Amino acid sequence: MEARPKVTPLTRPNRTRSHVPPLGVRTTPDGGIDVAVLASHATGVDLCLIDVVDDGLDVHDPARYRERRVALDGPTYGVWHGHVPGVGPGQRYGFRAHGTWDLENGMRHNPAKLLLDPYARGFVGDLAYVPATLGGGGDPDGGPDGQDSLPFVPHAVVLGDLPEPPPQSKPRVPWADTVVYEAHVRGLTMQHPDVPPELRGTYAGAAHPAVIAHLQELGVTTLELLPIHASAGEPWLVDRGLDNYWGYSTMGFFAPHPGYATRAAQEAGPHAVLDEVRGMVHLLHDAGIEVLLDVVYNHTCEGGDDALHLSWRGLDNTLYYLHDGSTPARLADVTGTGNTLDFRRPRVVQMALDSLRYWAEVVGVDGYRFDLAVTLGRDHDGFTPDHPFLVALQTDPELSGLKLVAEPWDVGPGGWQTGRFPAPMAEWNDRFRNAARSFWLEAPKAGSHGEPMHGLRELTTRLAGSADFFGPSDPPLMRGPVASINYVTAHDGFTLADLVSFDHKHNDANGEDNRDGTDDNRSWNHGVEGHAPTGDDATTEPWSAVVPLRRRSQRNLLATLLLAAGTPMLTAGDEMGRSQGGNNNAYAQDNEISWIDWGLDTAGTELLATTRFLVALRAEHAALRAESFYLGTPRPGEEHTDLLWYDDAGAAMDSGAWSVDGRRIIQMLRPGPDDGDADVLCILHGGLEDAVVTLPEPLEGAGAWERVWSSTWDSPDGPEQDDEDDEPGTSRVESLSVEVFVARR
Repeated sequence: MEARPKVTPLTRPNRTRSHVPPLGVRTTPDGGIDVAVLASHATGVDLCLIDVVDDGLDVHDPARYRERRVALDGPTYGVWHGHVPGVGPGQRYGFRAHGTWDLENGMRHNPAKLLLDPYARGFVGDLAYVPATLGGGGDPDGGPDGQDSLPFVPHAVVLGDLPEPPPQSKPRVPWADTVVYEAHVRGLTMQHPDVPPELRGTYAGAAHPAVIAHLQELGVTTLELLPIHASAGEPWLVDRGLDNYWGYSTMGFFAPHPGYATRAAQEAGPHAVLDEVRGMVHLLHDAGIEVLLDVVYNHTCEGGDDALHLSWRGLDNTLYYLHDGSTPARLADVTGTGNTLDFRRPRVVQMALDSLRYWAEVVGVDGYRFDLAVTLGRDHDGFTPDHPFLVALQTDPELSGLKLVAEPWDVGPGGWQTGRFPAPMAEWNDRFRNAARSFWLEAPKAGSHGEPMHGLRELTTRLAGSADFFGPSDPPLMRGPVASINYVTAHDGFTLADLVSFDHKHNDANGEDNRDGTDDNRSWNHGVEGHAPTGDDATTEPWSAVVPLRRRSQRNLLATLLLAAGTPMLTAGDEMGRSQGGNNNAYAQDNEISWIDWGLDTAGTELLATTRFLVALRAEHAALRAESFYLGTPRPGEEHTDLLWYDDAGAAMDSGAWSVDGRRIIQMLRPGPDDGDADVLCILHGGLEDAVVTLPEPLEGAGAWERVWSSTWDSPDGPEQDDEDDEPGTSRVESLSVEVFVARR
């Protein structure tokens, strides 16, 4: 390897500035840049300006680059800073931190390593997994590794002031009307036939008219994107020829992942990549669709102490990362990823808040889903709803008006905190997921083997909005059922089609001998493991009996999700029967396993029509969109009790009826809240035998009950025959099915 080009020093920055500029690198009107980086334990920090001097050389050849260093002033309150004239947009840069290398105390300063700016708004280049970037910056003997990492790491890029986005109004969908659609930018369109090949798998592709039309026809209001912050794969994944497809391995909290941009934008540089992201958001807003980002502030891509040395580890290891307080210093990992960002530190809280404001103000997103959000609320004693970060989300003028969603757990002590996040945050409700799966899949599977079937009371609590979790507050019931993000599937776990087709996970493609992924799936293959090989023509045994029941189970789960009180979240592709071949942890599968297959067979077409119908039914009837918790009494100005439960004989449920062990039929009546709103009656039959159910009398002022949907129907158009054989006031309800009736006013 050739020797490094000679380093050309610049004049030291102006020391007369009396203030510390905001963290990061920003252009100034005089044609220079202001620079500020946090490195509170360093003895010196150099800004490294990098130029490509020979485009013809390999990107990892040191002779390709020229580096000029500027020694920054500081530290001022832990920040190194300066003003550098003659530097403008497009300039590559990084930092080198000087200081002690003391593993006993967690100090890892190594000026041989070019460090990414934690506040960089754009990157160029790829990460190479070589000794210069691995090993946590150290050598096998425990000292600092002297290998220069400049040719092997991405370079931050100076961005100029961005033009104001085109005038637009955000959709601002009320929580009660919100239907979330969780999708991966790349997987959403990689196989979409109506998206041009050059746009597939990109930000631009996600806002293509064909995708927008699908979302609008489906009726979803809010697109939640898996992480689009710049990310890097874990070394052990790369060794196996895989990558972190989901993106939960952040390399920069202010920069979009360049790999999701079109080739043209990538070649034009980080400014064009950011413009493409902003354009995606703008087009979705024009279509009335909100954009939420899944954000990962609980850890970074650097992994454990012996993994990557790219940014935070080399700048201020003991400040950024949570340590257990022991000697030698050891990382405290409550995320299961090798490191945890330390939200006891104000500067870590500041970094997260600055990032959130940036994406909201500059990119225009409508909210966030916080991965492993319990980590973000941990102080010295564990999780607290009054953590400064959570208080800031409640009070910040920009952030408090966004949609904020917590994943309310991590893997540390006391890590399950569902229901304990403060308003205005909503939360993923794993208890809803478990209750729906248990009632419709786990219990019938047990019943088919002669075992007891349970789960009705748990399911009805979830259908009513999970007030047991989200009701406690001061004042009580303040958050409402909309705080419960109801879901049956998510990116993590089985798809809906796989949930009804596999009893066991099949994660062999991940290369971990099927040890990865959860074993608590509460799934049911309905008697045969795997999908039918003949698709629509599954007319032979055992598929002729299994496949129709599986399709009904999917419809039961979708109905439970979309008719329950709370905020429903659909996983992209479930509406069309997407399968991952039984893989319930496809985080490393950037291929057909994870990508949505838009080629629909008859079953997929019918399932899509059913999903559209159920979403539209929810939108049509206010009774299905509860904004506040049910009180079990008439609300002020209303005549009828706000939620009514009946047994299969049409009798109101009392305490004795609720205590009947093994009950599997329930009727839920939700009165229309305002004059002219229809009443909605849902019958859930989780038993294994058909039954005749007596409907409750319509409420005063309402017409007769009209059946509008049944999960026994392959499509929402209904069966060929009518219900003339039903006795007046009764309904024949098949086993394992949902029926929906409407009484109009």
